[in-house]
Amino acid sequence: MTEICAAMGLSSLDAMDKVIQINRNNYETYRSELEGLPGLSLIEYSDAKANYHYIVVEVDSASNLNRNELVEVLQVENVLARKYFWPGCHRMEPYRSLFPNAHLLLPNTESKSAQVMVLPTGQGVSKRDIVAICDIIKSALGRADEVRHALTRKKPETFSEEHSFQPQHA
Repeated sequence: MTEICAAMGLSSLDAMDKVIQINRNNYETYRSELEGLPGLSLIEYSDAKANYHYIVVEVDSASNLNRNELVEVLQVENVLARKYFWPGCHRMEPYRSLFPNAHLLLPNTESKSAQVMVLPTGQGVSKRDIVAICDIIKSALGRADEVRHALTRKKPETFSEEHSFQPQHA
């Protein structure tokens, strides 16, 4: 680490507790908003010292839309959602060339890498933003057939009841 990077890191330590609290509040809002949606589960933090830096959602087969479809819907709505732990590192070089059949030996990794996504969080994401993001998810899941059809047409539409998501800071 360069001296400048170290200085930046040291100067941000004073704000660390505040940043962690913001992340935790965001996490709790996501948990409350997504609770009870079939096929979606927020990954729980088990460590009391977690920094809640990531909002990780697992999308399993009970969901009306798969992870890729939800990520695409959110991206169309201008939400920075990403596939997470994807692709599995066994699918990247040099492992892909060294072990071309690794996917056959790693069914759990294959499964999880197809189900996990992360949602936006941090100091620039407000509670209102999170509610709007979750409303987009709920709307898309409630209209899954229509959404899936629109995704296959690759038409740049919005999928929420209202207009596309634009972050609004409190």
